Parts: sequence; structure tokens; C-alpha cells
Amino acid sequence: MLEEFKKFALRGNVVDLAVGVIIGAAFGAIVTSLVQDIIMPIIGAVTGGLDFSNYYVALSSKVTPGLAYGDAKKLGAVVGYGQFLTLAVNFTIVAFVLFMVIRAMNKLKTKEEAKPEAVAEVPADVKLLTEIRDILAVRTKI
Repeated sequence: MLEEFKKFALRGNVVDLAVGVIIGAAFGAIVTSLVQDIIMPIIGAVTGGLDFSNYYVALSSKVTPGLAYGDAKKLGAVVGYGQFLTLAVNFTIVAFVLFMVIRAMNKLKTKEEAKPEAVAEVPADVKLLTEIRDILAVRTKI
């Protein structure tokens, strides 16, 4: 059983999947930082200093207006649509970047497929024998 698990765990697909998950997590952290630290502050500055992460609707009477989202969440039920907006922008950016990466990979793939194979020049004796064969084929039809 241990040997069977070892074969499964070290199979190429499992290792490739693990590498993909690790790179995906790191890429997700980079995109999250990009959205939270660069894009959302720019959007906030353009819209007059609005901080989307603190936008929420209180569903509990215990939540007083004007609290930060994290504090309001501790007091009762809140709908954090600002957080949702941030995550939606995050998802859109991740999807767009992945689209661009896959698009670039597909272009490279089609360039490789479209690349014609080098045609080797036919030796002179083979060319001469081919011509003789063609002439004999024409003579036998006449």
C-alpha cells in the first residue's frame, strides 16, 4: 500500500498539479496586493477619497453607523458590499491576466505548428532517377 501511494504521489500529473497550486496561491497573493494596495486606492482617490472596504449595510441594531467594517462585523450581521466589490475587481484582474497568459501561450503554440519543416534538397542522382521514371511512365502510356 505504501508503494502504491508513493507511485501515486510522485506521478507527473500530481507533481504538476501541486506546482500549479503553489504558483496559483502566490499569484493570487500578488494580485490581491495589487488590487488592495494600488488599484483600489486609485479608484478611491478618483471618487473623492472613498474607501470601498468599509462600505456595508448593517442588518443588526447593535451596529452603529460610521464604524469600520471589521468592527461592525464583530457587533452583528452586516452585508459588506465594499469587500465584495474589492473581490470582484480582484477576480476580474486575475481572469484578465490568465486570459492574456493563455492567449500568449496559444500564439506561441500556433507559431510552432505553422513553422514549416526544413525541406531537404533532393540529391542530384535521385532527381535524375525521378525524371527518368516520369519519362518512362509517359512512354508506356503512349
